[in-house]
Amino acid sequence: MADMPGFVERLVTATNAHDLEALVDCFAEDYVNETPAHPPRGFRGREQVRRNWSAIFAAVPDITVRVLACAVGDEAVWTEWEMSGTRRDGGPHLMRGVIVFVVRDGRAVTARFYLEPVETSSGDVDDAVRGATSARPA
Repeated sequence: MADMPGFVERLVTATNAHDLEALVDCFAEDYVNETPAHPPRGFRGREQVRRNWSAIFAAVPDITVRVLACAVGDEAVWTEWEMSGTRRDGGPHLMRGVIVFVVRDGRAVTARFYLEPVETSSGDVDDAVRGATSARPA
């Protein structure tokens, strides 16, 4: 995608090259990751970015990422991602979703992370609405 801001290009390039140091350098020291759909997964600091991506590169040695869409407004960079590869156990790895970054001085300072594993077995839209609106045991 030719119109990606430099930050996004650097992040995609570092990730696809499996260059952990270049990838970690895309994030501020005090980076804050929020995961609104799974609040306990949020974290602070780029050392957690390092731990996360070390584990991902080890578990999915051929992982590649693509940014399918990108929009920029003030400091916010809205990005739609696809991450794919093959896990060490031979199974497919496929995640899709949106990450909204706030970027300052060429580094992410915050992100709202909406990337999820792709699944194909939970049923259709009617099943999803029924599941989201039915009473669940406490």
